[in-house]
Amino acid sequence: MLTSDLSNDLANPLPLAQALIRRPSVTPIDAGALDVMQAALEQLGFTCRRYPFGEVDNLYARRGTASPCFLFAGHTDVVPPGDDEAWRKPPFGAEAEDGVLWGRGAADMKGAIAAMVASVRRFLDTGEPRGSIAFLITGDEEGPAIHGTKAVLEALAEEGETFDHCLVGEPTNPNVLGDTIKSGRRGSLNCTLTVTGRQGHVAYPERAENPIPALLDLLGRLLARKLDDGVPPFQPSNLEVTSVDVGNPTTNVIPAAATARFNIRFNIAHNGDALSDWIRSEVAKIDLDFDGRIEADIHVTGEAFLTPAGPFTTLLQDCVEAETGRRPALTTGGGTSDARFIQLYAPVAEFGLVGATMHQVDERVPVSDIETLTAIYTRILKGYFKDFPA
Repeated sequence: MLTSDLSNDLANPLPLAQALIRRPSVTPIDAGALDVMQAALEQLGFTCRRYPFGEVDNLYARRGTASPCFLFAGHTDVVPPGDDEAWRKPPFGAEAEDGVLWGRGAADMKGAIAAMVASVRRFLDTGEPRGSIAFLITGDEEGPAIHGTKAVLEALAEEGETFDHCLVGEPTNPNVLGDTIKSGRRGSLNCTLTVTGRQGHVAYPERAENPIPALLDLLGRLLARKLDDGVPPFQPSNLEVTSVDVGNPTTNVIPAAATARFNIRFNIAHNGDALSDWIRSEVAKIDLDFDGRIEADIHVTGEAFLTPAGPFTTLLQDCVEAETGRRPALTTGGGTSDARFIQLYAPVAEFGLVGATMHQVDERVPVSDIETLTAIYTRILKGYFKDFPA
């Protein structure tokens, strides 16, 4: 049975989008959002399975067993709304007024998930697919992304589940629906450097070992390297220092330790292992002259990837252009998404709503954009199961 706040008319994406937004599913809390999704998908004949890992719940659903399998992927978790009083409309009220849907997750990405479900409902009105349709919906994309898509994909692989292509509904368009398809993403590496010396009085430096010069020397070495000039269609890789901390409240004490954090967004000219080795090699050079300890805590949260232009991306571009009159560019900029995990299992691209208000107070999206996105997704399904190469 469908939940009481959801209409049976699944061909209309608005009621489902509203039902999802009304569930305050701030990472990692689900708040019933996946129950809403499961009820809708079961009504459409999907077999649903839940995959809880840690504090996170996830949903996998599939209709059919044959190949090819087209996978829709997305997330129902959202970032916190901030100060409720700063919103013009309640952040979880899902009010639709003057053609605009308001609420946390409207753009990122409950509106797109509702469009996915509605597109399947409309597509099934034309007949059965020549293959299978699946959904992977996580509750951990906005969080650490450890117990969500990555964990579910590993579990599904162990069970022998496979997919042929995937479309992620992230809000890829910066300004207007039809601007941009993400056909790849840069990788991301986070590093915390901790330099431990020996505390002492500033008037007696010979009795201390100041960690700050060693840290600055190390950062200088890392920043001096030009990682690359960009690899089409990627922009240049960049290393950005995000924090330098000593926590020293006095002016006459050499501190015992200093830390720094930085992030590297890297294109396909690099991989996480090679960059990690480079960082450690630079640490080793400083260690030769420093009478203390230097530690580098490195975490690669995603590798760079590219889905090459070809039949799949052309299908997506054709369908977007047919509904919007704009042919979207294939781009690789921006942050990371769960596509970084999916690319290990199937070719993947991302296309969703306009992201201008995502993560902001007063997140909102035109209802007409959700309708147009539904039409695009429906057209993609029709093209994929009719003309797409087997």
